[in-house]
Amino acid sequence: MKNRIEEIRNQRGIRQEDLARQMQVSRQTISSLENGRYNPSILLAHRIAAYFGMTIEEVFIFDEEE
Repeated sequence: MKNRIEEIRNQRGIRQEDLARQMQVSRQTISSLENGRYNPSILLAHRIAAYFGMTIEEVFIFDEEE
């Protein structure tokens, strides 16, 4: 699953550390999400999308062929 977390975060001037703190996860978790090494739980995906004021589908791109 791909995502736009880094793009959206950078557009808004939010550091990985700050997003991690808000999501109550480690900075490494945010880094792993951004690099596609980790797929979030539905709860974390929802929290990230809500934090950005977006839908899950606007932040996360699901590709059935992957």
